[in-house]
Amino acid sequence: MATRAEGLRKAGFLAQHPEIGVVSSFFSIAAVFLVLVPDKFLTLPTFYSILTLAGELGVVSLGVAFLMITGEFNLSVSSVYALVPMGVAIMANMGVDMLLASVVMLALAYGIGVLVGYVTIKTGIPSFITSLGMMMFLRGILLAITGGFPVRLEHDHWLMYALNGPVGEQGLRTSAAWLVALTALLAFILDWTPYGNWTYAVGASPNTARELGVSVTKVKLLNFGLSSLLAGLAGLMALSRFKVVDPTLGQGLELEAITSAVLGGCLLTGGYGSITGTFLGAFLIAMTRVGLVLAKAPAYWYSAFIGVILIVATVINIFVVRKYVAGG
Repeated sequence: MATRAEGLRKAGFLAQHPEIGVVSSFFSIAAVFLVLVPDKFLTLPTFYSILTLAGELGVVSLGVAFLMITGEFNLSVSSVYALVPMGVAIMANMGVDMLLASVVMLALAYGIGVLVGYVTIKTGIPSFITSLGMMMFLRGILLAITGGFPVRLEHDHWLMYALNGPVGEQGLRTSAAWLVALTALLAFILDWTPYGNWTYAVGASPNTARELGVSVTKVKLLNFGLSSLLAGLAGLMALSRFKVVDPTLGQGLELEAITSAVLGGCLLTGGYGSITGTFLGAFLIAMTRVGLVLAKAPAYWYSAFIGVILIVATVINIFVVRKYVAGG
């Protein structure tokens, strides 16, 4: 089976580069904020603030994008994003080594993703429903355990600095390095390895992929697990930054992650997308949030932006892919 890169070699430029759309959007929105708040927007602290927000959102979005290319969703990532740091904080406060607690909770996160995938595959229930149910279940567990109150991390650990510690005095954090490294790794896997090709194939046509010898079930389960694992990792980054975990942490994050993936060229129907584009999508969303704060815009403008950009990006992606298929 040829690699994805070889498969799109003769496609149109837009079909080969799903991230082109988000790049053009990036420059357009950046231009708006340069006009509105020129003295505040184009500064190093602002850039670092954007990177900090993009770091956590981006890590979640990468896993969501990988799964969306397979043709599935995992809405429970927002609850896993809160569950992992909550579990680590509680165990660390009880005297458990933080590294051990983190490994245990990340393993649990991966298991939750695999469980959602298993139920989805075995029952035929759409992953939107199974993951929504898991999201609500986990959020209820968090509220029940904490009584609705936040949990503060009482002990510091080198792991917290490694995940999202400050670098210098301008606001840069190590989460930016994690995001860049994970983007490079997953982009390589997706576009240049057989497993990445299997992921695209499963999303485009599960039956055809199965006939070609691809284990559709295995690929989907692995990608479900990956999406939850990365959500848990991002949650630990949030714990490092805030040193406190609220049981409502991450509510709505699943929609922001999906929007990042769609901005990056991922189709809601699967089989198409870009990890690099998803990285840029997360950066664009973070830039918009920071820009609106600098412009002192009402908070609801951010939600309005997410809704509009999700619809527009989806329409553009469908148009590009249909044009490519019709031409191919």
